[in-house]
Amino acid sequence: MTWDARDLVARMSSLGITLATAESLTGGQLAAAVTAVPGASACFRGGVVAYATPVKVSVLGVPAEVVEAYGAVSAECAAAMATGARELLGATYGLATTGVAGPDPQEGHPAGHVWIACAGPRAVETHLLALDGDRAAIQAGSCRDALSVLGAMLRREDSGLG
Repeated sequence: MTWDARDLVARMSSLGITLATAESLTGGQLAAAVTAVPGASACFRGGVVAYATPVKVSVLGVPAEVVEAYGAVSAECAAAMATGARELLGATYGLATTGVAGPDPQEGHPAGHVWIACAGPRAVETHLLALDGDRAAIQAGSCRDALSVLGAMLRREDSGLG
């Protein structure tokens, strides 16, 4: 099932749960997609655009050792970003994006190499995307897929919430 921001805002609002975002390559577009939905204030706590790696470390609490060992474009970094946003903003779920929007490679990864992470009350999940297209298409695809990752996690954890 594909989830969009409207579906997620309605679902999270009905369950009384909240969301925080941590974004790198999407530059705030994920938070913008959620807050474009009327009523988002019932569930959206806020977001951090941590475009620069030092911001991931100093604001979101990504351990410097994680960045040194795995890089900023990694499952480990995405998971730490999602967990950091969740904790920093006091949300039920943290949703993070990190990767390469292009056009140039980063850390040896091609454009379209994107990690999504969702940190919830029970687990942290990471998902690797291999997206095609230009910078705008990669960013849009990252947002779309991040929302679907969150929706899938909500569906699995739904029985234990509320």
